[in-house]
Amino acid sequence: MDDSLKEKIDSKVQSQRVVLFMKGTPAFPQCGFSNQAIQILRFHKAEFGTVNVLDDTEIREGIKEYGNWPTIPQLYIDGEFVGGSDIMMEMHNAGEIAGLLNSE
Repeated sequence: MDDSLKEKIDSKVQSQRVVLFMKGTPAFPQCGFSNQAIQILRFHKAEFGTVNVLDDTEIREGIKEYGNWPTIPQLYIDGEFVGGSDIMMEMHNAGEIAGLLNSE
């Protein structure tokens, strides 16, 4: 990954405490996994930002390398990669994600 793309993604990851890279928008998710991730965040009343990877092919491919995770969506909290929708669901079911989302 070149430095300019890394800086571009870094900027988005650091733009808010909780950031979800997803397909589509919170109002109109473009895949079931992105929708599931949004529903989990909304359930926990989390304040979060999103990045629609469908708007930028470079970010869509780069985020996979950046997070070392092959799929989208990808959740970042406090600049750290948490996981995709499957990990989010596991953490939600185990009661673990609430602590991450609500810690300041």
